[in-house]
Amino acid sequence: MSTNSELNLLNQKIIYDLTKFTTTDYIGHLSCIVWFKSCNLRCQYCYNDDIVFCKEGNYYINDILNFLKNRVGMLDSVVLSGGEATLYDLSDLCKKIKDLGFKIKLDTNGTNLKLIKKLISEKLLDFIAIDFKAPKYKYENITGVKKYDNFIQTIKYLIDINFDFELRTTINSLLLDEIDINNMINTINSLGYKNTYYLQNFIETPSNIGNIDKGNDINKEKLVTNGLSIQWRN
Repeated sequence: MSTNSELNLLNQKIIYDLTKFTTTDYIGHLSCIVWFKSCNLRCQYCYNDDIVFCKEGNYYINDILNFLKNRVGMLDSVVLSGGEATLYDLSDLCKKIKDLGFKIKLDTNGTNLKLIKKLISEKLLDFIAIDFKAPKYKYENITGVKKYDNFIQTIKYLIDINFDFELRTTINSLLLDEIDINNMINTINSLGYKNTYYLQNFIETPSNIGNIDKGNDINKEKLVTNGLSIQWRN
């Protein structure tokens, strides 16, 4: 018998899009990406504004499950992304994905620790990528919400249980400068984060939530490392 939460998800078009194949989003794995509609943040540099403000998606959960049933043996993992996937109770969906034999990576802003704890306790996640949006003193201005402490609590939890995850930050020099990035590096270092910290360049598109330009390049020589492995993407 289906649960109420499962029925609610099955009857809504909450999936904005589906990337059927990628080798770059979950390194070392052949994956697809499920893009959930909507987000609880309003990041100025966000170039997925069409997903963030989407009122109705293009796919039902069953559409995704039917696709995955035909990809058993060809793909080995599913990336749940968005928007913000943790706006939805993902437990039933993750169980069905796991039953098909796929690993699951979650892309998230880290603000829903309750759901993340639930998914991990039920052994439904294999890897998490979390966006570190900004230092505390700029977090609300850049994201539009007061959820920095939620994010920090999630990082502490994942470190405490030794869960496999990565932190990444999108860099636009109009929003974050070298001082800000160094502050963020010092923060995660003080929390005991030991994995690679990924910095990725802002992607200039015709439309982003903050309507901002690309800005200048960050002076990488001014960045501290404090022993962390820091890598640039794109």
